[in-house]
Amino acid sequence: MLPDAGGEDEDKWLAEGIAGLQHNAFYMHRALDSNNLRDALKYSAQMLSELRTSRLSPHKYYELYMRGFDELRKLEMFFKEETRRGCSVIDLYELVQHAGNILPRLYLLCTVGSVCIKSKEVPAKDILKDLVEMCRGIQHPVRGLFLRSYLCQISRDKLPDIGSEYEGDGDSFIDAVEFVLQNFTEMNKLWVRMQHQGPIREKERRDKERRELRDLVGKNLHVLSQIDGIDLDMYKDTVLPRVLEQVVNCKDELAQHYLMDCIIQVFPDEYHLQTLETLLGACPQLQPTVDIMTVLSQLMDRLSNYATSSTEILPEFLQVEAFAKLSNAIGKVIDSQPEMPIFGAITLYVSLLTFTLRVHPDRLDYVDQVLGACVKKLSGKPKIEDNRATKQIVALLSAPVEKYNDIDTALKLTNYPRIMDHLDNGTKKVMAVVIIQSIMKNNTYISTAEKVEALFELIKGLIKDMDGTQDDELDEEDFKEEQNSVARLIHMLYNDDPDEMLEIIQTVRKHILLGGPKRLSLTVPPLIFSALKLVRRLQVHEGDEVTEDVPATPKKIFQILNQIIEALSSVPSSELSLRLYLQCAEAANDCDLEPVAYEFLTQAFILYEEEVADSKAQVTAIHLIIGTLQRMTVFGVENRDTLTHKATGYSAKLLKKPDQCRAVYACSHLFWVESQDGIKDGERVLLCLKRALRIANAAQQMANVTRGSSGPVTLFVEILNKYLHFFEKGNPQITSSAIQGLIELIMTEMQSDSSPSDPSTDAFFSSTIRYIQFQKQKGGAMGEKYEPIKI
Repeated sequence: MLPDAGGEDEDKWLAEGIAGLQHNAFYMHRALDSNNLRDALKYSAQMLSELRTSRLSPHKYYELYMRGFDELRKLEMFFKEETRRGCSVIDLYELVQHAGNILPRLYLLCTVGSVCIKSKEVPAKDILKDLVEMCRGIQHPVRGLFLRSYLCQISRDKLPDIGSEYEGDGDSFIDAVEFVLQNFTEMNKLWVRMQHQGPIREKERRDKERRELRDLVGKNLHVLSQIDGIDLDMYKDTVLPRVLEQVVNCKDELAQHYLMDCIIQVFPDEYHLQTLETLLGACPQLQPTVDIMTVLSQLMDRLSNYATSSTEILPEFLQVEAFAKLSNAIGKVIDSQPEMPIFGAITLYVSLLTFTLRVHPDRLDYVDQVLGACVKKLSGKPKIEDNRATKQIVALLSAPVEKYNDIDTALKLTNYPRIMDHLDNGTKKVMAVVIIQSIMKNNTYISTAEKVEALFELIKGLIKDMDGTQDDELDEEDFKEEQNSVARLIHMLYNDDPDEMLEIIQTVRKHILLGGPKRLSLTVPPLIFSALKLVRRLQVHEGDEVTEDVPATPKKIFQILNQIIEALSSVPSSELSLRLYLQCAEAANDCDLEPVAYEFLTQAFILYEEEVADSKAQVTAIHLIIGTLQRMTVFGVENRDTLTHKATGYSAKLLKKPDQCRAVYACSHLFWVESQDGIKDGERVLLCLKRALRIANAAQQMANVTRGSSGPVTLFVEILNKYLHFFEKGNPQITSSAIQGLIELIMTEMQSDSSPSDPSTDAFFSSTIRYIQFQKQKGGAMGEKYEPIKI
């Protein structure tokens, strides 16, 4: 049902019309029941006279028309009965033409014409030709449209089509085509004429009314598409040119858009493909205000669906050069409409690209050609600020990535980065994230430095500040998520060839180091670890010199790593830099590069001295240094002594006594490394542990002075566990008597009134005592060692 457009007056006029129609329909029914033909015609004509009104809007007129239509169905049945009773259908056809008013006369004539065609006493083509010509007598747009709609409705199953029971001699289906085309032409003229009726101020209302009536016109094209006699040749030579002629010549925006849409929707896809040039040729001739992008988008969508329905159809697209024709047509449309918004032009290119990716996915040159045309349209214009246009560009750039699931393919498109240059900084970031997500989702590895360079050029909105945009303008959480995506991307840059991998690392370094202080702390670590992976692969070359023949050597990579971490430490990001220096030192140790490992540890100590000021950070850092140094096996005696001396010295200088104590007893492991012969200095282990005991005792005394109590004995229990560790490892300097003395000291302290009870410390000490008892009970050599210890 059509939408409402009425008012109180209109409702009253409609009610009056329906009342008059029902009144005359009542008497018509009495005449039908008594088989009184003349009275039936008289009252039916008076009933149909109600349709002569000009006071109703199309919506209200439609309600009145449908009432009359239902009555005409009954009248038609009566006419059929009359012919069965011997009344000549030709006489009936002549008789109804005596109705006084032309509109009722034509409705009755169409009704009798339907009966006449069914009787087959007269060829269908003659009746149809007569009716379509006589309907020209109604030139009022609304009344004429509904009259011709009625003619279309009652004749659609009576056309002399091929295979129809009403088919005549020869090519009678041509008469059917001609009838529908003529009715369509006349209806379109009436429909278009509506826009010129009434004052300009009511144009919006008239446009609304015309939209309500458009399906009456489009129904003809649907009927036309159902005629079996219309083959491709006839469609190409007769039907499409006639319809397009009417579309172009009407010069009406509403009609042109609707009818082009109808053509695309109702006729077969194979016909569109074979008449593509003709159909597209009409597009530049349409009014500039026609929404041509929607029309062409629907056409390309239908054609691409048709192409993907069967592989056997694809050669037809190549044969008719569908892509070239569509591309050329879109170019002409854009050139012919200089006022077309940039959003509209880009939307057309998005539709063309979607068509290309679906129909010709193997033709990257076609894809790049579409992108190039878009670049040409955007060239010379400022950065796009229209949100709709921006979304379309993102759709344009996302389409190849989503289609191929391989960023490598997108990187081959020369115009891809040129389109991204036209995006604003925010949208560049969005697009960069889309690209990275595609790489991660499809597990795509970028394997050459050249591709990495192209990729980082595409995502440069994420890896450096653009046009003065500052990092602090961004939401902190969003910023970190963006940089984490870049960090994940770095792990997807890989090549089995070490030389090429080194080139990739160099390329990434060049871009990453431009990222600014906030980015480096998030993006440098993955680059460091990527380079360290390469070092592990190259351990077989650990003794090689850096030469022309072998550019990728551990030494050269370590030089690059040192430069990268140095840049990071200047941000400053001292704690992270220190951790990375230690990672590199371990890698150099594995490669047996003592000078390199020594240099990295030296840099770590320098950072500790000069940059790490927070006491908690110092504690963490010194433990990291001690742990790394303990695992190092590459150093000679001199270098190792220097580094361990530094570590123990810094440990004893920490701010808080408990931190000093723990760091010093941790240093004891530097002098007793089980896996390396020669690093078993029991005396220095004992010195570290005794020093730790002195610090622990000092901590107890300080607690007693400041709090009035000596504090928990946790540190003593921790040192006891270190004594036990080295006692079991066979350190001759750690004796059972020393352990016995430490146990007694702890027990004394715990029983002291000045020492507060601490459940965790008590549990820790109890567990330690149980462990000693377990070792004693276990027997064997270890049991003998523990036997002198009295608990």
